[in-house]
Amino acid sequence: LPAGPVTCVRPYSCRDKEKIDMSTYSIESIRNFSIIAHVDHGKSTLADRLLEITGTIAKTDRNKQVLDKLQVERERGITVKAQSASLFYSHEGVKYLLNLIDTPGHVDFSYEVSRSLSACQGVILVVDANEGIQAQTVANFYLAFEAQLAIIPVINKIDLKNADPERVEKQIEKLFDIPVDECIRISAKQGTNVEKVLQKVIEKIPPPQFNTTDPLKALVFDSTFDHYRGVIANIALFGGEIQKGHKIVSTHTKKRYEVNEVGILTPNEQPTHKLYAGQVGYLIAGMKEVTEAQIGDTLFMHKQPVEPLPGFKSAKPMVFAGMYPLDQSEYNNLKSALERLTLNDSSVSVHRDSSPALGAGWRLGFLGLLHMEVFNQRLEQEYNMSVILTSPTVPYKAILSSAKLIKEYGKKEITIISPAQFPDKLSVSEYLEPTVLGTVVTPQQYIGKIIALCQDRRAVQKDMLYIDEHRVMLKYLFPLNEIVVDFYDALKSLSSGYASFDYEDAGYQAADLIKMDILLNGNPVEELATIIPNDKAYATGKFLCERLKDAIPRQLFEIAIQAAIGKKIIARETLKAYRKNVVAKCYGGDITRRMKLLKRQAEGKKLMRKIGNVEVPKDAFIHVLKRQSDK
Repeated sequence: LPAGPVTCVRPYSCRDKEKIDMSTYSIESIRNFSIIAHVDHGKSTLADRLLEITGTIAKTDRNKQVLDKLQVERERGITVKAQSASLFYSHEGVKYLLNLIDTPGHVDFSYEVSRSLSACQGVILVVDANEGIQAQTVANFYLAFEAQLAIIPVINKIDLKNADPERVEKQIEKLFDIPVDECIRISAKQGTNVEKVLQKVIEKIPPPQFNTTDPLKALVFDSTFDHYRGVIANIALFGGEIQKGHKIVSTHTKKRYEVNEVGILTPNEQPTHKLYAGQVGYLIAGMKEVTEAQIGDTLFMHKQPVEPLPGFKSAKPMVFAGMYPLDQSEYNNLKSALERLTLNDSSVSVHRDSSPALGAGWRLGFLGLLHMEVFNQRLEQEYNMSVILTSPTVPYKAILSSAKLIKEYGKKEITIISPAQFPDKLSVSEYLEPTVLGTVVTPQQYIGKIIALCQDRRAVQKDMLYIDEHRVMLKYLFPLNEIVVDFYDALKSLSSGYASFDYEDAGYQAADLIKMDILLNGNPVEELATIIPNDKAYATGKFLCERLKDAIPRQLFEIAIQAAIGKKIIARETLKAYRKNVVAKCYGGDITRRMKLLKRQAEGKKLMRKIGNVEVPKDAFIHVLKRQSDK
């Protein structure tokens, strides 16, 4: 090594920031809280104002959604990943440490919300003064209510000219049993009354009930990956204290680590000497893969094992889609991009998959359609990868009756995520499809159209409640595959964008399912097989055949495009052959001459059809398999 000073090129890790002493904040002066709301009701804007008031960030006009760091979040104006920040605030001469977690509002990311709430003792429930209570407001309220957290209702956007805070207060009182006088009216954009929210947080939310003298117990509630320092785990301390040099063990992997750095997030990382019970911060301990920082894991001190904290229900993928590189030479690049992206998004499930038409690829499981779109967009923006995404499917189940198959699978109930695994009807006692309990909140004038839409999607009405004289809340039990492609779009267009929709998993129910094959000249095409409910078979078969007719180029022989269930053909389109005009040279003359020429041509075409193979071009597959946005 050359003599002389060595300059460090690795960011953060060797930079000596002034470390904060966290021992000055006693457990009584700590408040951990989350901001929850429906999508677009102003959570991130309120978080910005709170950061400004407490002096965590400087006041400038550029502070718009400071905590939304991803490019996807900035472009779409939505929060995808929960972000935390520690705020220091003095109230009546006492210095308080407030740990704030900003959560996503969209239904697909409610998994992120439930994780964030586990590290909190209270929540701020934000409701838009213009829109009133929406579907996701209700869902998030119950998440917080079940976790027995203190709830502070806040009515935002009172500066808008159509705002009606009185109406919203009545809705909150009727639906959530929260007295009107507890609601705080604010405008996060202009900063009106935001200081009051902080005071209410200190008064209403209890301090964490933990002790620094207990053995270390830390809950991992989120993790990110840094190319230089490995995994950064976000932790909430439920007991004890932690500092650099401590030896810790993960309950999940049983691996031992040495702590390299601990600190708090102010939204940027700020190293500290120690973290104490009740505080929320980050920890770097030389973990190489995010799978090691399992979300919901408990960390404890080496040789001081503790009772692990109840983890989280692991995120259940609700929607599956095939992902393939546009060109097979890109396979390895896409593989490494997927690995790096799933490090930061642990809720995506990945299985290897291959298809004769599209080559090698993956079958990915997502939490919902928006999640799938955001994942795809992040692949394009952060890793410059263009991919083919097939149209989304849902996981079905089959209960087997044939002893031979039960022995082969080793269990009676199997999960089917692609049509190739669909077992024959004779060896199955019943098929099951996933269902969800959907909540629709809508202005009452659209109620007729929405009920008709839900019935069209095989939904069963469970409940109907008038929130006030203008808004209605409907509850329906939907089969998941009916809402997975375009239900949300249809709902928005029927209700001029006013209705909101939210769903939660409701288990499986028996269903009459079949596998539909697509045949080209009698040969099945594997990639186009689909699993559908029996009563929708005819319409779907006809639609697929028509779409294929447009996509496959004409050949010199006729092509029959058929949709079949088992041996029964339910729909057919015929792609006519190119043919030469063989009677062009006959002008006048006997009719038998013309007939002879046409007959000879027909025989030639028949022979050609017997030996000719239909090669379906790749772009035809992409056209048919891709999400049908024009449907």
